Amino acid sequence: MRVYEAIVKGLEGIGVRAAFGGAGENAASLMLALKHSRQIRPIIARHEQAASFMACGYAMYTNKLGFCFATAGPGAFNLFSGLAVAMSDSYPVLAVSGYASTQWQGWGSLNETSGLNRTPDSQAMFAATTKRSFLLTDAADTCDVLEEAVNVAFEGRPGPVHIHVPENLTHRGVEVKKFRQIRLDVAPVLPDPDRVEKIAYVLADAISKRERIVALVGFGAVRSGAGPEIRRLIERFQIPLLTTLDGKGIVSERHPLSVGVFTDSGHSSAWKAFREARVVLCIGNSLNQHATFNYRQDLFAEKLLIHVNIAETEFRKAYKPDFALLSDARPAVAALVDALEKKVGDVPEARVDNRSYEARHIVHPTGSIHPGQLAQSIGRMLPSQGVLLADAGAHLAWLGYYVELEDGQNFRKAGSFGPMAGHVNGAIGLKVAEPERTVVVGCGDGCYSLAGFELMTAVEHNIPVIWVIFNDGEFKLIKIYQVATYGESGLVEFQNPDFAAYARACGADGYRVETLEEFEEAFRAALAAGRPAVIDAKITRWAIPHYSPSPDGVIAGLVESVEARFRGR
Repeated sequence: MRVYEAIVKGLEGIGVRAAFGGAGENAASLMLALKHSRQIRPIIARHEQAASFMACGYAMYTNKLGFCFATAGPGAFNLFSGLAVAMSDSYPVLAVSGYASTQWQGWGSLNETSGLNRTPDSQAMFAATTKRSFLLTDAADTCDVLEEAVNVAFEGRPGPVHIHVPENLTHRGVEVKKFRQIRLDVAPVLPDPDRVEKIAYVLADAISKRERIVALVGFGAVRSGAGPEIRRLIERFQIPLLTTLDGKGIVSERHPLSVGVFTDSGHSSAWKAFREARVVLCIGNSLNQHATFNYRQDLFAEKLLIHVNIAETEFRKAYKPDFALLSDARPAVAALVDALEKKVGDVPEARVDNRSYEARHIVHPTGSIHPGQLAQSIGRMLPSQGVLLADAGAHLAWLGYYVELEDGQNFRKAGSFGPMAGHVNGAIGLKVAEPERTVVVGCGDGCYSLAGFELMTAVEHNIPVIWVIFNDGEFKLIKIYQVATYGESGLVEFQNPDFAAYARACGADGYRVETLEEFEEAFRAALAAGRPAVIDAKITRWAIPHYSPSPDGVIAGLVESVEARFRGR
């Protein structure tokens, strides 16, 4: 059995069912091994970067290993963006890439990346973008290296790993003579019972004193499948629920205790609930930049912070918690609820300001579609169990603000690494992993232009993703930042093709819409067709997303910004 055949067989044994990659000579043997696999579906992307994003999408909600591959040299380097996303967003992903023959190291052979004699050092570069990178030097070690790599990907906080396979290990006569099945043996991250008791006493005391508590929940809880436990926590102890953008839908956003999204582009009802809280229980939340109003120093002033996270490093970032609980979110919340049950009796019904008034009618005097109304329509029409992905850009703020998710639906923004086209392509991997779920991408025209050519991949493999392009012919978020910071804008406008005509030329369904009624008709048709589809929606340039640099509200944020500018002078 050849090296790549052993890798494919090992991945089959742990349930990998898709491989996303780029073609290349150093990956030729792997491509043939995948061709003959009866369990793994091979998908050759137009660009390796897209393949790495697809692997992230595959792992996003499934807890399955995302698998991507590339040839040596530039092909391998194209995987870095997706691996960085997997690192920041906690996706278990394995990347396998070719590597020039080791007996020629330092000679400057084609695609050499040994770091010797003016060649780039791919080992250092992959080590910087993964939990761990391996260089396979002996075919006999194939199963051991693969097993260690996949276990590292899943252990603790999940993330990406990488294996270099030198070309000389793929030559005729090089065999893996003692193949064995790969064992996944990842210990769950469970809460320490003593820490649970201490935190339960603190929460019980706050409840007895009628102190205001809020739960601030992030993607870690979604990934853990902690929705039922979160719902039990907030209902039993009447705790208002705030979420990050990626925590949307952990509990139905129409739930009486669901207060909204807590972020700089979030709901004022969430900001108000946070301001009034004495205790903040963060669950599966990394407290990153936009969820903390640019790491606002006084965010938790005079508040008690309890932080539940699967990674101990999260407790040593911008905010040191008063109480930290190292654990996967689901067992942690279950343990806290059980401990609180023994300490807390009946709790009076909480009175919270929900955000219904924030979904009021949008005043829109111009002819083009208002992006807020477009987001509202997407939210209303998204099927049950549907997934809505958003890439980086102003459209993300509109979707996060106006889309209301029900139980079983999910929303994911571009993560901390923040690539513009990560989800334009990642959606394809997500749909392959979960074909029964509707997958919709809300993306800017700039995002789609970066990587929309992978539509051809979706068509070739019959992967029915729906892309909704917020088309205004400019990099809106960059423009807003330029104007707010420098008082002018530049180099942010561009011309777009007819995206709908392009989609049809690729063999997909394409719709160009200029009114909300046209969009809803097109979206309804795309949902019914079950084919890859692009909806090119012409939106107004004159709408600005909700935003505040302060959790005290927009006015307070503007005052602070003006004061900061005067101090800067």
